[in-house]
Amino acid sequence: MAKFIQSLANGLNLGSIYALTALGYTMVYGIIRMINFAHGDFIMVGGFTLFYMIPIMTKIGLPAWFSVFAAIIVCVFVGVATEQIAYKPVRGQGSTTALITALGMSLVLENGALVLFGSAPRNVPPMFDLPLIKFGEVTIPPQTVLTLAIGIVAMILLTLFVRYTKLGKAMRAVPEDKIASTLVGINVNRIITITFAIGSGLAAVASMMYTTSYVSIKNELGITLGLKAFVAAVLGGIGSVPGAMAGGLLLGIIEIMVKVYMLPGTYEAATYLILILVLLIRPSGLMGKAVSEKV
Repeated sequence: MAKFIQSLANGLNLGSIYALTALGYTMVYGIIRMINFAHGDFIMVGGFTLFYMIPIMTKIGLPAWFSVFAAIIVCVFVGVATEQIAYKPVRGQGSTTALITALGMSLVLENGALVLFGSAPRNVPPMFDLPLIKFGEVTIPPQTVLTLAIGIVAMILLTLFVRYTKLGKAMRAVPEDKIASTLVGINVNRIITITFAIGSGLAAVASMMYTTSYVSIKNELGITLGLKAFVAAVLGGIGSVPGAMAGGLLLGIIEIMVKVYMLPGTYEAATYLILILVLLIRPSGLMGKAVSEKV
């Protein structure tokens, strides 16, 4: 039982990271119906920003976790620049063009990081000094509770923002009918840019959660983590904020359980098998809504 509880805690820790990353996918997909495969690379950018900013914050006497604000600024800048330079010119040219552009931008960011930082992994200095949490024979790392708490708070705030604020209502109106949204005074381009900014900011927070738990970062981090988060978003129902959270947590638990109780090397295969099964059995995901299209 102790082994099971420990594995469950580790799964929730990993799942929280997947969930927050999946929220970024969901934000963009919900507005412009595009899978932003470069989103995982925004997390990589945030990780390298933390690596360089934490020593600076410590040197000037500020807490190390203040570096996350610098990471948010950098990630928002990279996300908005990506949208303006790469995605905006191809908007309206079909989903295939947008998909290819997103994959291209992912490769640009990944290889740009390779040129700037090299291929060697970097260990991010610790940002938090928290005591271990013990329940009998079970020891839970404090970052597990921290990442889960941050993920839940982010989901709640994002849900409230989208449902009850004027800007959030505009973000829900744009995907329903862009022309009608424009007629009632909504600046569609501004809404899309803000959406990318919010999603990129979430990527910076996800990078903080990832480096707190796993420390090491490298230029290939984005594509690996991004694909896992994409599976989590599809599992939960891409376009659904609670679905992204549920899908991420569930995927993290499944991966850890496969590692612990089955062959450790098969967890990657299990992840993508889940993606195939969801697409075959329930394409709308666990909490997504099936949408019928007129022919």
